[in-house]
Amino acid sequence: MSIAGAASSGDASGDSHVARPPAAPAKGLLYKRVLLKISGEALMGSRDYGLEPATVNRVAKEVREVHALGVECCLVIGGGNIFRGIAGASEGMQRASADYMGMLATIMNALAMQNALEQLGVDTRVLSAIPMQSVCEPYIRRRAVRHLEKGRVVIFAAGTGNPYFTTDTAAALRSSEMGCEALLKGTKVDGVYSADPKVHPDAERYQQLSHQDVLSRNLKVMDATAIALARDNGIPIIVFSIHSPGMFAEVMQGRGRYTVIGERAGTAE
Repeated sequence: MSIAGAASSGDASGDSHVARPPAAPAKGLLYKRVLLKISGEALMGSRDYGLEPATVNRVAKEVREVHALGVECCLVIGGGNIFRGIAGASEGMQRASADYMGMLATIMNALAMQNALEQLGVDTRVLSAIPMQSVCEPYIRRRAVRHLEKGRVVIFAAGTGNPYFTTDTAAALRSSEMGCEALLKGTKVDGVYSADPKVHPDAERYQQLSHQDVLSRNLKVMDATAIALARDNGIPIIVFSIHSPGMFAEVMQGRGRYTVIGERAGTAE
């Protein structure tokens, strides 16, 4: 099985297909099309560096479960388990070069997740903002939308393709471009807290916040650019624990523990 997952001839970049909003979600589902953002560190498992295959496979099973519900899924995966551009810059590297190295790390993670998903029988495509056609497809918006509509999971790699932007911002950008109804942030905790609950056991857990609440209170959910971009495009951000088995599917059905930033499905902010 090729990890490249090259597109068939019917998916040429010249496809005149016009992107349209996804159909109404199936009964019991909050959303029809979503983007899941997870950090590279979420794939380390018990290791201090790199990928733990068992953890990659577990996350892939979570995605498969949601995909099987009829949800159109796309992913953005960070690269911090391999290299963080901001960390390299803090140690004297030129920031742009360090960020490009971080983008390459996200491609490695994307290929690993693609391999895990396809071993589970889920048709998957990796689209990279940095052209690397020997291993994955270049990012073309219409092609990505077409893959989603054909029932494929799409993994966006290499961030935005530009230094000085995080993969959080890339997730908000791709969510907007794909017409996603929600951006889900899979973290180590089950929502947004007023402080780190591991350090401050009495920290308050929020059930719902506005995008502006997150910005004004300087809550460390995603970087400010990502929050503002999601706000300006009316995309709710749902924060949940990716380490809780089955929680991704639970959240998609309005169950479980999570925090909504922005509009809840069917409600006004």
